[in-house]
Amino acid sequence: MSEIRYDGRVAVITGAGGGLGKTYALLLASRGASVVVNDLGGAADGSGGGHSMADQTVKEILAKGGRAVANYDLENIFGNSGLMQKRG
Repeated sequence: MSEIRYDGRVAVITGAGGGLGKTYALLLASRGASVVVNDLGGAADGSGGGHSMADQTVKEILAKGGRAVANYDLENIFGNSGLMQKRG
């Protein structure tokens, strides 16, 4: 069975600084996707924030020859594009 490729595609992965999000980001990049690594850098309980987790994932992707950029807030990804809209 041939490997599924994502060349010429862009993947936006939320929570890509660690855990499953990071795993998905690394996998998609290894298969040719350009990856937007989104992570707020906060603790598991939602407190705090920072850039280091997203930056580290981007660094790993770039070191393997992939393409990636970091993003630290969802509003600029989804809010302005209309992909996420408040209901109610």
